[in-house]
Amino acid sequence: MCDRSLLSQCPLLLPQDLHGRVYDGFITAQDKDFRLRVILPADLKLQNARIECSWQLKKVLQGYQHVVKQDVALKNTSSLDASPAPQYYSLLVKDIENLGWDKLLFVDNEFSTIKLKIEDSSGREHVILLRLGARYPYKAPDCSVDLPVPFSISWTPQSNLQDIYNQVLLTLESLKDFWDALDEIDKKTWVLEPEKPTRSATVRRIAIGNNVSITIDLDPRHPTMIPECYFLGADHVVHPLKDKLNSNIHLWDPETGLFQNLKDILEIEFPSQSDFKKSDFSMDCGICYAYRLDSAIPDQVCDDPHCGQPFHQACLYEWLNTLPSSRQSFNIIYGECPYCSKPITLKLSNKTF
Repeated sequence: MCDRSLLSQCPLLLPQDLHGRVYDGFITAQDKDFRLRVILPADLKLQNARIECSWQLKKVLQGYQHVVKQDVALKNTSSLDASPAPQYYSLLVKDIENLGWDKLLFVDNEFSTIKLKIEDSSGREHVILLRLGARYPYKAPDCSVDLPVPFSISWTPQSNLQDIYNQVLLTLESLKDFWDALDEIDKKTWVLEPEKPTRSATVRRIAIGNNVSITIDLDPRHPTMIPECYFLGADHVVHPLKDKLNSNIHLWDPETGLFQNLKDILEIEFPSQSDFKKSDFSMDCGICYAYRLDSAIPDQVCDDPHCGQPFHQACLYEWLNTLPSSRQSFNIIYGECPYCSKPITLKLSNKTF
């Protein structure tokens, strides 16, 4: 008997435990409804299953116990692809009503995929993606929310929509300080990468000046602590910034925001994107003359203080390979800058071509 016919014939025989070993409910036989309880042993062997029911049903089932055991086995191994029982839809609609129809963003034709919107206390909107199986709510749906690693959503196997919604909200609130810090960075600086940060992104590459930037990686578990910092730019500009970071790191104040702490420790004012647009600032690659190459932006610069021209790593790699005077030692290529002809080096990474 297939899962579809099983569920259509025994829709009221439902699992009672987390392991799918006990089923209780009603079964229709000879146009009458009877109470039935099926208990599978620990080894799940069907021949050892125990059936509890009234004497009237026992009389009806004489000679058909093997059929009931087969039904229970099929129900026990039902997958997410099985057709849901009729009451699945009524239970789901009731759960959505209890949660609020205003929180429903999307539902597919089969009522198996649902998107819910949820707002945290700072007014940020998030989306909960749920994929429900035929055994909902006895088996909790798969849940996906855009959260930074290592945060995730967990719940008991019999969680309904309200339970999951509440758990997601608690997790979102635990990330409030993390998102507040990054939202301020996004608002008050020019974030070079990522172009469109997701809520799971912990990294920001921030422009500091002409061909100079800092990459910060904020720990979502400790958002008030100093993040990992990496500088990109010509050595004569980057080295003073590194020195300030190392000498002023003791000034970091967990009670002060991320943005203000970075300003105080580096002793700089972060320019905004509008500030750069009003100047002659350019981050275009000196070889392909474009800012973005696929998804990459220039991340290599000439170290000569009179040049400082930025390049895409891929473009610089191709350029240096065309020079007969260039040489390579391990993962470093040595050559000449295409702008000023001064010595330039490129350290190859795994993402290089």
